[in-house]
Amino acid sequence: MKFFIDTADIDEIKEAMSWGCLAGVTTNPSLYARTGGKLADFEPHMVEITKVCEGLPVSAESTAETTEEMIVEGRRLSALAPNIVVKLPICAESLAATHQLASEGVRVNMTLVFSAPQALLAANAGARYISPFVGRFDDIAEDGIEQLGTVVTAIKNYDWTGKNVDDKVEIISASIRTPNHVTQAALLGADIATVPFGALKKCLKHPLTDQGLAGFKRDWAKVVSAQA
Repeated sequence: MKFFIDTADIDEIKEAMSWGCLAGVTTNPSLYARTGGKLADFEPHMVEITKVCEGLPVSAESTAETTEEMIVEGRRLSALAPNIVVKLPICAESLAATHQLASEGVRVNMTLVFSAPQALLAANAGARYISPFVGRFDDIAEDGIEQLGTVVTAIKNYDWTGKNVDDKVEIISASIRTPNHVTQAALLGADIATVPFGALKKCLKHPLTDQGLAGFKRDWAKVVSAQA
């Protein structure tokens, strides 16, 4: 399973990139606003992110509401850099926009997916990525991982590969909040997990690892002391 980082913070992206584990970025104007950025500068900021990511896919979310507006904004966003992916929320308007954009070679990440039927509609419309949400089910006391499993099974029952291998539909596990979400998504066969930087750092941690590192430092200190 590949890791995307869900952020608009350049420093977070650079640090995650330095680990050698990052395969892409997902972001939106709201995440950019949290960094203190002005919405008028969102598109130039996306260009900066694409440069940092060295060709990795960067999902930039559209704020348009009609099909025509989504198509226009999708074309504009995709023209910013070759690794831009246009992120659209699942709805009738975005399905029509995805159908048109995909026919033009624009990659679309269909987001806010909560069911297998939604995911199947997105795949049929031509979405390159499908983003079922996990954590938001947990917010309403439902099992987000179980719902993710139905999407993964439904999509992988069929061959969505187009003319090129790059046309293959990939499932992005979104609204990931814990290392357990990552583990379960991987066991289900999701292609990608998009994870906030804080949750990504938690994936590095384990109590036994911490104990082992502390023991290593103690043992090494003893060796150094004995040879001093």
